[in-house]
Amino acid sequence: MNALAGTAKETKAQRAERLKQQKNPWEAFQELQAFCRQGVQAIPEDWLKTYLRWWGVYTQGDGQGVLGGTGGEGKTAPYFMVRIRLSNGMISARQLRVIAGLSERFARGLADITVRQNIQLHWITTEDLPQVLQSLTEAGLTSMGACGDVTRNVTGCPLAGLDAGELCDASPLVLETARFLVGSGDFYNLPRKFKISISGCRDWCSYPEINDLAFTPAVRRVGGKEEAGFSVRVGGGLSTVPHLAVRLNAFVRYEQVLPLMKAVSEIFRDSTVLRESRERARLKFLFLEHGWTAESFQEEVERRLGYQLDPAVAEEQPADVFRDHVGVHPQKQPGLVYVGAAVLRGRITPDQMRAAADLAERHGSGELRTTLAQNLVIVNVPRQQAPAVVLALETAGLRISASTFWRGAVACTGTEFCKLAITETKSFTRWLVEELEDRLPAFDQSLKLNVTGCPNSCGQHRIADIGLEGKKIKLQGKMRDAYYFALGGAVGRHAGFGRPVGFRCVADQVPHAIENLLRSYLDGRLNNENLREFFARHSDDELREFLAGKKLPVLERDPAPGPVHQSLENEG
Repeated sequence: MNALAGTAKETKAQRAERLKQQKNPWEAFQELQAFCRQGVQAIPEDWLKTYLRWWGVYTQGDGQGVLGGTGGEGKTAPYFMVRIRLSNGMISARQLRVIAGLSERFARGLADITVRQNIQLHWITTEDLPQVLQSLTEAGLTSMGACGDVTRNVTGCPLAGLDAGELCDASPLVLETARFLVGSGDFYNLPRKFKISISGCRDWCSYPEINDLAFTPAVRRVGGKEEAGFSVRVGGGLSTVPHLAVRLNAFVRYEQVLPLMKAVSEIFRDSTVLRESRERARLKFLFLEHGWTAESFQEEVERRLGYQLDPAVAEEQPADVFRDHVGVHPQKQPGLVYVGAAVLRGRITPDQMRAAADLAERHGSGELRTTLAQNLVIVNVPRQQAPAVVLALETAGLRISASTFWRGAVACTGTEFCKLAITETKSFTRWLVEELEDRLPAFDQSLKLNVTGCPNSCGQHRIADIGLEGKKIKLQGKMRDAYYFALGGAVGRHAGFGRPVGFRCVADQVPHAIENLLRSYLDGRLNNENLREFFARHSDDELREFLAGKKLPVLERDPAPGPVHQSLENEG
């Protein structure tokens, strides 16, 4: 029996845990530099498949996605993706110019804003990787901790400190959380990725429902005076097993946020049961599979804190708020506005980044923010100078007056670079938006249209009005990109995941299906009924008929082509 045990094949989880115990990648940067000087063939497999991620670096796919490889993962090209973490989406004009230069020099002129306020570069060679990372450091930027089993980019409202309606400016807490966790030897080895959101925004634009740990604003009255604090939620996430975060019975004072963040991070770190399976390693699985409840979780938090938290107060959850931060809007600072540009699919060129940086310095304070809708915001612009900023951004191809389709579209990386993707997403999404603009030019209802190239939901299709999940269909002997539809996803007061209505079609039929659906909505809506309400009022059979233009039987989701490797989710 012992002999058999000694020859048993190491599982993915066992391998990952062994490698993390052997080395803290944050303390081994000199190793990475040495490998890179010798070329990609000199990089050991442990670094390629594991340790590089702690530095925000992924191996890049060969353009064929998951089906180009075996075992649920595509083939690797000799290039890397570098993810630059921007806490709370904050970036200066000077820093944005640095990224523009790196994109132009090393990344074939490509950069992508992600759904966690990061910026990603692609096509980075082994030899260029140290220079890219060094240039980021010199600019006060970093890719450290943007990937790997660590705390990912800490997100918050892009308008923190600026929004006239916010209950408090939570950005100092975001920045301090990142400083505390990223690079720390105490938190380099978590069971899996750990996503945190901290916001004082009333509109919850950082999606607390799908974070591992999230703080949202709350107000209570003490001694006749209002005190701003936070509600706290834990265990949210998407991927193949979506789960809405669980609210704890706690009112968290501003000064308690960091100690509570530390306690929750320690609970996650110390949960050995989550280290047994890579596919069941996120914090949400304590609730889904291991019997934890909001009450038992809070008891453990309070045990680690050494005190009890005050009970929660009633909170005002936003209802059907579509907040992409696009347009010209007043700030709390008198006479100042912010100007938000819709960056379709998050893809932005070096020239566009330089144009935005120049405008931020010329007309603003030199500050910009990235958003969770993959957009870019210039802040602190005097109101009278806003028209000049708008005109220049529009000239650069960064739209302010954009269609609802352009504004509402979000897309993951897709097969262009991701080894897990089933379908190409970035070019498809642009084409889809242009098609819908031609077909429905007068459609002006808010619409979240999210495209994801595989079941991992990096494009967040599960919380969209219309979510498209990449599949493959065999037609006339050839495999074709296709999409499975999920409808009616939402966050806030009506939080819930999109319903899989049993409809899929090949990619080139998607515009027609969406046109059918939206025309049915326009013809059949009641009063001021929005899309979520319209979808909720109709059955899956009815929605499927709207999409197809005729009655169709249910088509179930196809299983993934091999095991789903959540460890490589590309938008983290």
